Amino acid sequence: MFCEGAFSSDPDRPCQVDSSALATIDADTLARHFQVVPANPLVGLDERAALLGRLGKALAARTDLFGRGGTRPGKLVDHFLATSSERRLLASRLLTTLLDSLSTIWPSPLIVQGHAIGDAGRHPAARTGDEPEGTVPFHKLSQWLAYSLIEPLEAAGIAVGGLDDLTALAEYRNGGLLIDLGVIRPRAAIDSTVRHETTSELVVEWRALTVALFEPLLHLVRAKLGLDASFAMPQLLQGGTWSAGRKIARALRPPDGPSPIGIAADGTVF
Repeated sequence: MFCEGAFSSDPDRPCQVDSSALATIDADTLARHFQVVPANPLVGLDERAALLGRLGKALAARTDLFGRGGTRPGKLVDHFLATSSERRLLASRLLTTLLDSLSTIWPSPLIVQGHAIGDAGRHPAARTGDEPEGTVPFHKLSQWLAYSLIEPLEAAGIAVGGLDDLTALAEYRNGGLLIDLGVIRPRAAIDSTVRHETTSELVVEWRALTVALFEPLLHLVRAKLGLDASFAMPQLLQGGTWSAGRKIARALRPPDGPSPIGIAADGTVF
């Protein structure tokens, strides 16, 4: 799809991504490139296409980050090269920049002080002293994007530090691993075929426990393998828990290995 120029509005430069092309991508375009047919469906096709359209608009709105005269996501690298002291960038700043510039692309059921806050939930046990009470932030896809940008940024000469300031990703493979191995034990039996909304108390609590428990898990894995802090959360996720979560789920719920808790997902959160 990239090589065919689907993300570029310039026929002479097909292998690029720009805001103008993203804003015009529709579900039919995605379906054609992803070979979507009844036997090969893509969950949330319309929602994914809409998200790409919102991404195009978000890029165009932030020329300070994504360049003038044709906003492109890759120009964020230029921004960090120009503004990072000694070509060093904290992961927390990377995530903050992504949340600030791309917050409008994510569907958000929660509005705080007039602003959609993206991937977050509410739970009655959450007490932080902030308003509104009960808000539990996750920002799973934004953090995933931040993790994914570390290697490209370092390849461009920017050292990304402070990885421990980011959290585990509150997604169903990580959370499913904890349930399937008995670390998290639901109080009542859960039918995995029943789909729960991402905003439900059950899913919010499950995701929050996943984030909280992965921090000590990281330290346990470091100790077990004799590793220091250079073994960071993204390595645990990419090299361990995602793969383990999939394999264990398939062993327990063959053949596809769905999540132990069914989720009404549309591709924009999970």
